[in-house]
Amino acid sequence: MAALSAHTSLSRSRTARRRCTVAGTVGAATLALVGAALPAPRAAGIGDHLFPHLGNPGYDVRTYDLSFDYSGDNKKPLTARTVIDAQVTAETMDRFNVDFAAGDVRSVQVNGAPARHARAGEDLVITPRAPLRRGGWLHVVVDHTSDPTTKNGGWVRTKDGLAMANQADAAHRVFPSNDHPADKAVFTFRVRAPRGLTVVAGGLPAGRSRAGGDTVWTYRMAHPMATELAQVSIGRSAVIRSTGPHGLPLRHVVPVKKRKALLPWLERTSGQIAWMERHAGPYPFETYGVLAAQARTGFELETQTLSLFESDILADPAYPAWYKESLMVHELAHQWFGDSVSPHRWTDLWLNEGHATWYEWAYAAERGGFTVEERARAAYEQSDAWRKRYGPPAALLPAKSDGKVDLFSPIVYNGSAVVLFALREHIGEDAFARLERAWTQRYRDGNAETADFIALASRVTGQDQSAFLKKWLYGKTTPPMPGHPDWKQKKHAKPQRKAAESRPAPAGHPAGAATSGH
Repeated sequence: MAALSAHTSLSRSRTARRRCTVAGTVGAATLALVGAALPAPRAAGIGDHLFPHLGNPGYDVRTYDLSFDYSGDNKKPLTARTVIDAQVTAETMDRFNVDFAAGDVRSVQVNGAPARHARAGEDLVITPRAPLRRGGWLHVVVDHTSDPTTKNGGWVRTKDGLAMANQADAAHRVFPSNDHPADKAVFTFRVRAPRGLTVVAGGLPAGRSRAGGDTVWTYRMAHPMATELAQVSIGRSAVIRSTGPHGLPLRHVVPVKKRKALLPWLERTSGQIAWMERHAGPYPFETYGVLAAQARTGFELETQTLSLFESDILADPAYPAWYKESLMVHELAHQWFGDSVSPHRWTDLWLNEGHATWYEWAYAAERGGFTVEERARAAYEQSDAWRKRYGPPAALLPAKSDGKVDLFSPIVYNGSAVVLFALREHIGEDAFARLERAWTQRYRDGNAETADFIALASRVTGQDQSAFLKKWLYGKTTPPMPGHPDWKQKKHAKPQRKAAESRPAPAGHPAGAATSGH
């Protein structure tokens, strides 16, 4: 039984949890016989080039039901329960892995029975009582804690509570999951928090109830989502509601004391959505809004239906209006490119960030910023240096043995937007516009890879675009820019810092207006 089902609270299920824990202990001897012949638990993965241990083979998650009990202290672990419903895709499985790297596991049940579990790297290896067969349903209940103080992403501690920043590989530091965008699922969030705090999560409200001195908030997503895009905000927040194009519900979450300062920027969201719809087609989800958190992250993040921003960035007078609005459009564009159409593997990330940067450039140009051509030329001049350091846009270099992959690098942002500029110059503005709308419609709510984009570009234009795009996406050096033979690479150009680590104020050169969005 899922925690907080029918809007009951985590605390009300603690007695049941204790019973589950005892039952798991009693059944351990029996389960030990089942697993005695199995090799030692080990971390698994789906073979992602950049994150080889992320994701898990053998099953397809359909739904997550996440429950968190927040005490009001953002330095203390949250009591949590994760319920996963999935379909088995392997022929047979004696055990399976879920990604989970932080928090204590108190008990695990599979299909209603206690199950053995063990840690292996950043995986939780689960052994059910009976082997699982292809086509069967898998119902997993994990009672655990969720640690907001863990490093490397996950929970973000704000001035008044918590928010999530799970991209790219941090969702499994918050909750057990199949933590790879290739396995999207529908989410339900249930959060118990002290009265006086406001909880907002991705999707739409699905109920609110009292539980002693606390409130239990429930939200449900209407569309499938990658784990890295989950969002839960807990704090002393004001929720500003309005209506966007076609009656779309808008809701923004801001610190109560900053509502007045942020409102003028939030009111621009409806027009920004209308602008994006003209380029990319109908908005793909059930709601949208900005979450302005009191935290220093150094980036913004396209969490599905509720994009995360630092509250100070929108109110800071040091940044011109066109720049702040273009950052808002960057995260908004991700709702189409990256959220609705998600990457099949992390090497396809250029499809997310290249498109978001492209629309950031275009929107800024219409509102007094640098022209798209100026931005493209400045990035083009540094493209070879970026390719040498990080790899080509669609073939990023894997992590070195002593660190993590430079996933959010300039080649993924501006370097990938240059690829789109080159494609538009090559096929023409009309064909490019048709391609963009066809892409978001064809792969809506799903996953797509670079080969899919190349194939669709060929189909839309009626000509094979493989040779052209492969040179731009996989070449160690940057091809000549169509229509601009005078554009050259800068010799010995010094690569910029990773875009996600800096937010330089726009200067007198378009390269100084690097994006800080994910």
